[in-house]
Amino acid sequence: MSEVYAVRRERVRERCAAGGGGAALVSRPANVRYLAGAAPDGAVLLVGRGEDEDVLVCGRPLGGEPGEGRADGGLRVQVLTEPSADPAVAGADFATAQGVDALAVEEHHLTVARHRAVGSVAPRLRLMDLGTAVEQLRLVKDEEELSCLRVAAEIADQALGELLESILVGRTERHLALELERRLVDHGADGPAFATSVGTGPNSGRGGHRPTDRRVEEGDFLSVCLGASYRGYRCEIGRTFVIGTSPADWQIELYDVVFAAQRAGREALAPGAACRDVDRAARHVLHSAGHAEGLAPSTGHGVGLEIDEDPQLAPAAMGKLDVCVPVTVEPGVHLPGRGGVRIDDTLVVRPEADGGPELLTITTKELLAL
Repeated sequence: MSEVYAVRRERVRERCAAGGGGAALVSRPANVRYLAGAAPDGAVLLVGRGEDEDVLVCGRPLGGEPGEGRADGGLRVQVLTEPSADPAVAGADFATAQGVDALAVEEHHLTVARHRAVGSVAPRLRLMDLGTAVEQLRLVKDEEELSCLRVAAEIADQALGELLESILVGRTERHLALELERRLVDHGADGPAFATSVGTGPNSGRGGHRPTDRRVEEGDFLSVCLGASYRGYRCEIGRTFVIGTSPADWQIELYDVVFAAQRAGREALAPGAACRDVDRAARHVLHSAGHAEGLAPSTGHGVGLEIDEDPQLAPAAMGKLDVCVPVTVEPGVHLPGRGGVRIDDTLVVRPEADGGPELLTITTKELLAL
């Protein structure tokens, strides 16, 4: 992987040079990990004018936290000995020592206080905004990244599948969420990709629902949304089931509508497709069925080192999809007081010649009675 990281840093170097910057100070954790292989808490990466001038600046030794990654073996790592020292300030010091006169920083991530500290410690440096240059590089995933996402999806599928084979009636949302997260780790995940959501009865189908002590009852809708993180890469899956009995007519009708919306969104995924058009395809199905009110602001989003990253599949989203961009498609409908349905998959954009979108999360989308 050392060569992969070196190539990524070189691309940042090229963008930085094109914008008039001599070096770049990367501070956003996901961006640091993307370029360095590891991102200990608070670490920054100085991308110098040459590969031998790249430095990962850390406040503590590497390897102290699970899931933080393993640093590129070809990269210089500088661990600060002063506990109160700020790696961002130290990184600016290194840039000054290298004779750099312009330093690009991630203004969208640095706090005002840290930005001022960097400027005060290196007053001769002209600070520039790196913008979202690294995030844009992260959009299209390489095969190593996609492999990690596939493993994460497999782990999430395994955890969900095992839960469905257990007795659910009488158990609380909170207990089921904790069990799912334990199963993720048991199957090799770094941990959950985000806080697991389990909703039953009137809580089902609510996006971002935080599990409560409500117990699963016969006839409930049960909606589950979980994800696994594997080597830093995060996936997402959401499914809805009926508990104990054959689903009621209204449950079948609602499920069929959301399933049709999700299928429309998945089928719209293609290289060159406008992000807003994917959202429109799914949203149109829900609107036509009379569910225009209370819909989520987006139909999906990109995934990778963060669970919610670009591109956004939303009505006002700009840009088009590219090959090898992983996204979620996750429409849902919640009926206040009754419950609802959410169906969520992680897919990779592929051309039609390669079979179309690659589905990573494969747990059945059939409306099962558990």
